[in-house]
Amino acid sequence: MLVREARHRPLSWKEYRRTLRWRWSLPLHWLEWVFDWAAYLLSRWAFLEVLEYLGILSVLFAVIFYYSEAGDRKKQKHYQAWQVINTAQGKGGSGGRIEALQELNADRVPLVGVDVSGAFLQNVRLPHASLVRANLAAADLRDCTLEGSDLEYATLKSANFRRGNLRGADLREADLEDSDLVGAILAAADLHGVNLNDADLRHADLEGVRWQNIKGMRAANVYGVRHAPAGFLAWALAQGAVSVPGDDE
Repeated sequence: MLVREARHRPLSWKEYRRTLRWRWSLPLHWLEWVFDWAAYLLSRWAFLEVLEYLGILSVLFAVIFYYSEAGDRKKQKHYQAWQVINTAQGKGGSGGRIEALQELNADRVPLVGVDVSGAFLQNVRLPHASLVRANLAAADLRDCTLEGSDLEYATLKSANFRRGNLRGADLREADLEDSDLVGAILAAADLHGVNLNDADLRHADLEGVRWQNIKGMRAANVYGVRHAPAGFLAWALAQGAVSVPGDDE
């Protein structure tokens, strides 16, 4: 809100001059007197007051337009993120895909069917992501966070999940053949119909994992698995799994 102060009419030059003590300061006081009169006359000009109100209204309209276009800006941001992911498809390295994936997931955009096979995605953070039928084959996902993510029917063959956090992940019907799950957290994950043939599960945390309907465990290495559910190890070995320490153990 504008608060305008009423200005008093300045003295005439003759009256103002009589208040001066030093003649040498006359030019400086003359300038002061001129500016005083200019400010007084301008303060009485309604046009300037209108301009002030228009300035405030322009700021208000700018704020309104900024928020009204927020949806379009978000769509543009998502489009650019998908462009980064799709342009780098089939290529090694990150290519900005870590940031793009995290940005989309943070905005709760489904990543259904995304293809990042062979990508370098170390430390990617995608908690509670929708990755149904995603292709992460041969991707480097060491130290990733996929806690609570939906990876149903995902292609994860030969992917590296070392020390990754897949706690509570939905891995139903996912293909984890030849994957590296050394030290990974699979606690409370759903492994219904999962293919774990040739997977390396050494020291993986299997606390509360749903394992009864695993599709394949042939040659999977279960050495040193932690918090294995009752009956899991005996069943896995009977299905062809092995328990062999690594070269560094």
